[in-house]
Amino acid sequence: MKWLLALAAASVVFILGLLAYIFLILAPGLPELTAVTDYKPKIPLRIYTADNNLIGEFGEEHRDFVAIKDIPEKMKKAVLSIEDARFYEHSGVDYIGVARAVVANATGGVRQGASTITMQVARNFFLTPEQSLSRKLREAMLARRIEQALSKDQILELYMNQIYLGQRTHGFSSAARTYFNKSLKELTIAETAMLAGIPQNPARHNPAVNFERAKKRQLLVLKSMLKHAAITQAQYDQASKETLRVTKAARFESHAAHVAEMVRQQIYAQFKDETYTLGIKVITTIDSDEQDAAYESLRRNVLTYDQRHGYRGPEAFIELPTEENLRDEAIDEFLQKFPSSEGLISAVVTAVTPKLIKADLATGESVEISGEGLRLAASALQAKANRDLKIRVGALIRVMQDRKGKWSVTQTPEVEAAYVSLNANNGAYRALVGGFDFKRKQFNRVTSGWRQPGSVIKPFVYSAALEKGFSPETLINDVPLSETSDELLTWDPRNDDGQYDGPIEMQQGLARSKNVVSVRILRAIGAAYAKEFLGKFGFDPNKHPLNLTMALGTGSVTPLQMASAYAVFANGGYQVKPWLIQKVVDAKGTILFEAKVDNFPSEDARVLDSRNAFVVDSMLREVVRSGTGAAASQKLGRRDLAGKTGTTSDAIDGWFAGYSGDIVAVSWMGFDEPKSLGGKEFGSTVALPIWIDAMRHALKGRPEFIRQAPENLIFSNGKWMYVEYENGAGVKTLDVEEPLGTISSEQ
Repeated sequence: MKWLLALAAASVVFILGLLAYIFLILAPGLPELTAVTDYKPKIPLRIYTADNNLIGEFGEEHRDFVAIKDIPEKMKKAVLSIEDARFYEHSGVDYIGVARAVVANATGGVRQGASTITMQVARNFFLTPEQSLSRKLREAMLARRIEQALSKDQILELYMNQIYLGQRTHGFSSAARTYFNKSLKELTIAETAMLAGIPQNPARHNPAVNFERAKKRQLLVLKSMLKHAAITQAQYDQASKETLRVTKAARFESHAAHVAEMVRQQIYAQFKDETYTLGIKVITTIDSDEQDAAYESLRRNVLTYDQRHGYRGPEAFIELPTEENLRDEAIDEFLQKFPSSEGLISAVVTAVTPKLIKADLATGESVEISGEGLRLAASALQAKANRDLKIRVGALIRVMQDRKGKWSVTQTPEVEAAYVSLNANNGAYRALVGGFDFKRKQFNRVTSGWRQPGSVIKPFVYSAALEKGFSPETLINDVPLSETSDELLTWDPRNDDGQYDGPIEMQQGLARSKNVVSVRILRAIGAAYAKEFLGKFGFDPNKHPLNLTMALGTGSVTPLQMASAYAVFANGGYQVKPWLIQKVVDAKGTILFEAKVDNFPSEDARVLDSRNAFVVDSMLREVVRSGTGAAASQKLGRRDLAGKTGTTSDAIDGWFAGYSGDIVAVSWMGFDEPKSLGGKEFGSTVALPIWIDAMRHALKGRPEFIRQAPENLIFSNGKWMYVEYENGAGVKTLDVEEPLGTISSEQ
């Protein structure tokens, strides 16, 4: 009897001690509930195209916030059935479950959970994940407080948006995009059940990492949904058999990494670190279709150029262990150092003959390459191949798979390229690709790649000449300067093709990109005048030399500057400032910024006489009709194209700048560390193909643009010129009979 009294007394003491511990020690130390009553989720910065395709996301956590009323019932039922079926009945704590867990934890038994959704909210917002009696008691006390402060729907809303679901993803809406590239509303019951199964153990049940375990957990969720009448037997049968396709990594809807980074920098300049938590949404001016076409064109043509210049050999080598398990581990570790570049997949050669390569991929897949797939690397498979070039066992190579599933050897290109297109009337970006692979090199060559422009600068010299009285019919002597001067010349420029035609019309000089003609024009009008004239188009005159080499593009420009400059010819004489951000809104949809830009520039922006712009336009059209850019008209089948090729000395840079209607675009190719593209390469062979393929898509369905001639112009002998020109052509201040060969100049 005494032992019963002793036990009762001990129990009373224990209970009193526990209550004292709870109310005197734990309760006073509980945090305020402002984190849940004034919930401010950390939502990342997201960047979209003009047509609402996601192109970038920046933040430590992938998260959306979706109001409880907008979360589909099937998603809520899936979560409640597996996590807390009595959520709407209890007061925040499952006392039987808590008691069971307390006893097990206090006596050293198997640790148990029994957390309700409210308790999980308390733990996620305020507590650490440690398994201890005090943490469990604090969790229960906080859960009761939360239930008193918030409604059930508010608590469920917090849970659905805050819970961690693997892959840096928080909340079910973001998880739907991460794992299935869908919105919550688009999910099937099977997909919903798989997401609902993740919270119990995000590492173990992550479908992108361990699909088999995630699938088993999904079936448990489906059975629980069936048990609680959240789905019918027919729905269960269908969902349990549904084939699920899980995305392996975060996917954006358009390829515009350089654009996204440009926006991130602008937003960060204003919001600093809050950029990544406020849920800011940015709408750009980018057209997703044009952007993707430009991206694919640039990559395709860079690869074409690269393969045209031969195989450079494997990127690296590894000595493979003979034991299979050790070999597989070594390959996996080695491949992690050489990430794939969208379609250019890194692989380690495991067997090789002159007619067959076997290689392992980072995915664990083994591939075989033969026949046409070996064409690029044929020289590296020869017995006498140089050791650095030769493909042998342990070689790190790149492979790619075509649409028919056939594999071939490729390589990561060393050459780089850039492409940008603008709305010529208001400066809005339409597409921008700053390089071959943003992950490999984040450098944006469109905005920051200062390069010599070569012959794409010539139209601006010609434009300056029109202001000095020249016309498209003006005769220029296409012979080396040394042949028409008795002076001892320190610089005697030559035409790229070595051909000289004597007196030719200025329009033909531009169409055929005659270097000597351009230099003679610049010498006649004065380098100082032309250099200042460049400022009208947005160029920095200080970036261009005060000598005759300016005519051949020895200054420095960026592709973006060049696109803006050609826009002046395209829009009839107005300078436009490129702009990218159309609208910025916060997480609640409040507009923080909205661009106010007219569809056409005002007269205040005019920098060039409309006649000058029209005449230069007519000459640029001739370039793509019969000159160095003729491939554009031939391949696109349009008569409204205008543009100019450009190749710098030793073919270090290749350019094409051109436009049609209100779309102006520039493409460039070259090496980041300047070196020759090759003796047989020109702007027309490396840059023009990028422009053509991108513009083919941009102009699809657009009617040909008909440009109205300004007043005081006449059309004579197939050329446009100012009305005041005497005899319909010529240079008013110079003797036309002497084809500029003997005209002197200070420059």
